[in-house]
Amino acid sequence: MGDCNLCKKRDESGFCLLGEKVSWRNIFGHAVVHFHIYLSSSDLSIVFCANAFLQLMLQIGADRVSELYDLQNWYPLLLTANPEKTLLPKLEFFRSVGFSGPDLASIVVASPQILRRSLENHVIPSYNFLKSVVMVNENIVRALNKSYWLNGQSLPNIIVPNIEILKDIGVPMSNISFLVTCHPSAVSQNNVKFARSVKMVIEMGFDPLRVKFLKAVQVIVEMAESMWEHKMEVYRRWGLTDDQIMLMFRLDPLCMKSSEKKIMSVMDFLVNKMGWEPAAIARYPTVFLRSLEKKIIPWCSVVKVLQMKGLVNKDLCVSFLGSGEKNFFNRFVVRYEQDVPELLNVYQGKIGILELGLILERIWEKKQL
Repeated sequence: MGDCNLCKKRDESGFCLLGEKVSWRNIFGHAVVHFHIYLSSSDLSIVFCANAFLQLMLQIGADRVSELYDLQNWYPLLLTANPEKTLLPKLEFFRSVGFSGPDLASIVVASPQILRRSLENHVIPSYNFLKSVVMVNENIVRALNKSYWLNGQSLPNIIVPNIEILKDIGVPMSNISFLVTCHPSAVSQNNVKFARSVKMVIEMGFDPLRVKFLKAVQVIVEMAESMWEHKMEVYRRWGLTDDQIMLMFRLDPLCMKSSEKKIMSVMDFLVNKMGWEPAAIARYPTVFLRSLEKKIIPWCSVVKVLQMKGLVNKDLCVSFLGSGEKNFFNRFVVRYEQDVPELLNVYQGKIGILELGLILERIWEKKQL
């Protein structure tokens, strides 16, 4: 294949120093992958390193072209490394502690910087720390996949002080594990900022024993004050008071993470199309986390049809959007499909809310014949 050691200029981690840009193709079986790497010289031995790296990735489970292409886009410098000396020892470590091939591929693709860090000084200590917090390898993989930049920091130095803050106020370790696993960026914030955010959430009345407390901390610690005020203003446009908005936040903190466009689109549909009051919608803030096209519109259309037919209470609103898929389907579609044959098409989004009047008119005409 070639000699990866011919690269003359490497940094202390074993990566070629970068210079001018070249590109080439690498073909493994049916997969064709394009790469663009900056070379330190005209020495094309770097191509052999890239080929060896790709073969190594394919061996450990990264067998999809999309994964390899994403990897070279996110962190092309990995393709300049000597796989046997720089990358393989780290991959072997993860294998030794029980990670599977797909797990390794997932970590490398999502968090490639970890392979440039020192095995003894960073990779192993980071793994041991995460193991002590989240317990199982499955959660460690999830944590590493969540944020590639996390692997460029010293986890214990950044996260331990924030974990201690949570422990001191009685947050269960299982909930802390959830935060580290699912939202590592939140617990990796500056200690002063994190402490201030925790204090604010306590003052808002959240219970530290509940997962909702940590969701609120995540939102507050990651959101700038200017953005918080902007989101408040977006909800105010629909006539909601600050007290109503804060009640929404206490019911589901993640409603403040929805974009302005999402909030406006959902409110426009529910208020102007469904005829619901903003105050009623505010009592179910989880609605702002639902997909407008895939869930809100088709589900509301089903309920609207049933209301127009007099099959369900006309006062029914919003709460059903919190139902599980199976529960909603059985409660509103299966139960009434004989009465409204078109109901399944409405549920599947094949018939929109603007066509509901025509549907009911056709049903009425058929019954008159």
